[in-house]
Amino acid sequence: MHSRTDSVHSSAEALKYPWETHPGPDQVVEVMPGVLWVRLKLPFRLDHVNIYLLADGDGWAMVDSGCGNEESIAAWTTLFEGPLSDVKVSRLIVTHSHPDHVGLAGWIVERFNCPLQMSQVEYLQSVYHQNRGTEERRNAQRLFFRRHGMDENLTDKLLGRGQDYLKRVSVLPPSYCRISHGDEISIGTRRFKIITGGGHALDQVMLYCAADKLFLSADQVLSKISPNVSVWAVEPDQNSLGEYLASLASLTTTLPYDVIVLPGHGVPFYGLKTRIKQLADHHEDRCRLIAEACREVPQTSKELVPVVFHKHVLDEHQMGFAAGELVAHVNYMLVEGRLTAEEVDGVLRFRTTCCLAAPLTSSAQSRASPRCSRTAPIRRSPRSPRTKSWNGGDIRRGRGCWRCAPPAPVPRRP
Repeated sequence: MHSRTDSVHSSAEALKYPWETHPGPDQVVEVMPGVLWVRLKLPFRLDHVNIYLLADGDGWAMVDSGCGNEESIAAWTTLFEGPLSDVKVSRLIVTHSHPDHVGLAGWIVERFNCPLQMSQVEYLQSVYHQNRGTEERRNAQRLFFRRHGMDENLTDKLLGRGQDYLKRVSVLPPSYCRISHGDEISIGTRRFKIITGGGHALDQVMLYCAADKLFLSADQVLSKISPNVSVWAVEPDQNSLGEYLASLASLTTTLPYDVIVLPGHGVPFYGLKTRIKQLADHHEDRCRLIAEACREVPQTSKELVPVVFHKHVLDEHQMGFAAGELVAHVNYMLVEGRLTAEEVDGVLRFRTTCCLAAPLTSSAQSRASPRCSRTAPIRRSPRSPRTKSWNGGDIRRGRGCWRCAPPAPVPRRP
């Protein structure tokens, strides 16, 4: 599926879970000296979030804060009056703008009078979420869902309870300290490299300590479930799945195979590169389901949701995530030239291009038949002048089925 510097079948890369159980509501687990693990409850199907505390001189750096509700405040109060009674939070590092991670940032910062560290994009996205309830933005979201085939009744549900989780955030601190991709920061005696990645969030922060082979992956790589990768009305043509796969590919070359991974949900684990391959394969499986469903009759995103999420019974909250994730796969496949889109009466329908195979390499592409007469405009990611498929094949400008057309000639100098 993609090139790798290390073989995935090595026994050293097998998935291993040092802790099969998680901390209880009033418990703290020491992962290694100077690294503590706390787990807070969430009022969703994904019923918990992990918080990590890193020794930081006389205090502790907290990574993420939990959901902005009374239950989380009560849970923190119990911990700070019990097993964490001697802990002073020296700084709060928030990995991304989702409410289960940034939700209590304002409360923590106020309680400990500590600085907030985030990437600029994620801080501004958090501000956006707190101010997104205007009528203009609701209308934009309504049009987005309707364009993807959601009827009026379902759209109302998605705009109601389906996005209620976004309200679960305390008031953000009015200022923050920026951390960026490539930065190196000291937390106590440890040096961490800041790695950011798109897909699940726009610029999610991860922390890597090479000396201890310690990787805090936030929600980019989870131990047993796939992170949600969605597209929303604010950027309807975003290639978030392409960004996510690119981030995974970068992590496989940046990090060693034997790091211990501390994820935002689930349990810590070993076997990062094996898990990354599983996640990439999972998304390719979904793309194949979509391609098969759109082969004979064009489909809307709403019609494709049960094709991809056929194993799940979805409430409004989960349906909102499923719809956003479905659009992310469709957008990715449009960029890859695997789908074409047609709009009729304001509703988008998608049809598979003539070939259903996974993205080809350039050499395989050059051997394909040039006889296809379909015309498939190739959409390119707005974030990159040239989008590359997972296994290295280039996507070029032009029309015609990119799998069946011969490669574009290379111009020669006179």
